[in-house]
Amino acid sequence: MAKITQHAGYKGSAEATIPKPEVAPDPMIVTAQDGVPVAYAGCHGLGVRVVHPVNPKAPSTNCSLVLFYVPPHVVLEPSSHETEETYVILEGAGTMTFARYNREVKKGDFVYLPPWCVHGIENTGNECLVVLICTSPPNP
Repeated sequence: MAKITQHAGYKGSAEATIPKPEVAPDPMIVTAQDGVPVAYAGCHGLGVRVVHPVNPKAPSTNCSLVLFYVPPHVVLEPSSHETEETYVILEGAGTMTFARYNREVKKGDFVYLPPWCVHGIENTGNECLVVLICTSPPNP
């Protein structure tokens, strides 16, 4: 059985790296339709930058959320970069390629990719593979 950990809160002795504003900011609530489309080189899938510096409706500076739509049989070739990423498989199934092995992924899987981790994905199913890509800091 997993041990439940207690959230310690955000209080600490370290000084804040982002100054606290005089007036608390309001949230920005957006949908995929509010996002900015992005095409990836050599891939026939399409991303939507929902939370990203290029999206004026949710201009995050420290993280990004991209919905990546991958049709059946489409491949995003393996590559690596210095940003951390997490792939959350929202719909469908596929195969992720890493430097030393391949692994099947499906709806409900979270795949943490540390900096410089070689990774690619292929939709091996019969329906659209939908991946939420969380990146910090945002990719250009």
